[in-house]
Amino acid sequence: MRFIEPIRNFYGRFERPISSLSLILGFIFYILTLKRVDEFWENFWVIGHLVIVGFFIALIHLQESKEGDEKNPEKAHFWYVNLLQLFFGGILSTYLVFYFRSTDIFVTWPFLAILALAFIANESLKKHYIRFSFQISLFFLSIYSFAIFFMPVVLHRIGYSIFLFSGFLSLAFIFVFVETLFYFMKDASKKDRYENKKMIAVFILGIFALVNILYFTNLIPPIPLSLKEGGIYHSIEKNGTNYYITFENYGWRGYFHLYPNFRETAGKPVYAFSAIFSPKDLNLVIVHEWQHYDKAKRAWETAGTVRLPVTGGRDGGFRTYSLRSDLAAGKWRVNIETEDGHIIGRLRFTIVPSETEPWLDNMVK
Repeated sequence: MRFIEPIRNFYGRFERPISSLSLILGFIFYILTLKRVDEFWENFWVIGHLVIVGFFIALIHLQESKEGDEKNPEKAHFWYVNLLQLFFGGILSTYLVFYFRSTDIFVTWPFLAILALAFIANESLKKHYIRFSFQISLFFLSIYSFAIFFMPVVLHRIGYSIFLFSGFLSLAFIFVFVETLFYFMKDASKKDRYENKKMIAVFILGIFALVNILYFTNLIPPIPLSLKEGGIYHSIEKNGTNYYITFENYGWRGYFHLYPNFRETAGKPVYAFSAIFSPKDLNLVIVHEWQHYDKAKRAWETAGTVRLPVTGGRDGGFRTYSLRSDLAAGKWRVNIETEDGHIIGRLRFTIVPSETEPWLDNMVK
């Protein structure tokens, strides 16, 4: 077919900009289309990508290729490498969307930074795609990141034991995959096998250790949980399935204040509202931790905690709230977190004492 050759040559000539554009457009597509971390088709999408990635890793290293084939669009090896890169990009884009929605970025940015760097490396370090250890390391990170949120969905539980189980399951899978691949790589010498396995072990154990450190220091988002909606309000009343709230409306300017002012009148409580998404059948308890910033000590001090039940399955998240009265002037925050201290979200505000009640808008949630 004559029309294939000019398309192939065009792609080979403009491979880098086409690849970058496709990854950016794919990321935007995932933001608009990915909805729930517990949906069948979302997880089927990720599993399908992981299977294809594993297939192309095997195909690349089980077939001999000459130096330079990965740059020649007339060779099959060129397309194997590009397709591997494309599907890696799809997986990492999905994770960035899911994990970003599941946390306060100011708290768990280190893990999001790792995923972002992996996403960038997938595009920028293409020459490393011919290196077995780089591919396996990225593959392990992809499997591990998936297991972290997929196991709680399947087992209807979340916590330290589920996280550890996810990690060891990922290690077991990558060990079997690598051993199987080396078994069929007949042309590799014993020395090459040893060096490759040594480097792979260092990378994988390093990733495993880093992810565990981030988790046990509460720097990994508590996915599959996410804060769908939250805010600090002047009043909340529940009537049937609706929540009627009143709030100070700062308009578009409110989005540019990290700690927006809350004008508090004496004797009137302050309400912290949160709608927490949890997968179906994953019911748990969350904590609202009210903290005040002590300027003298330059530290956040906990003024009180409230435990609140959450029932999984609702698209918009399970709605609940806590309240406190007579808050001291200054900066406040309400940490919305799991019982083991992982932050799902954070509500920030500044208490400004007021002798008169502010003008309030109404809303139904």
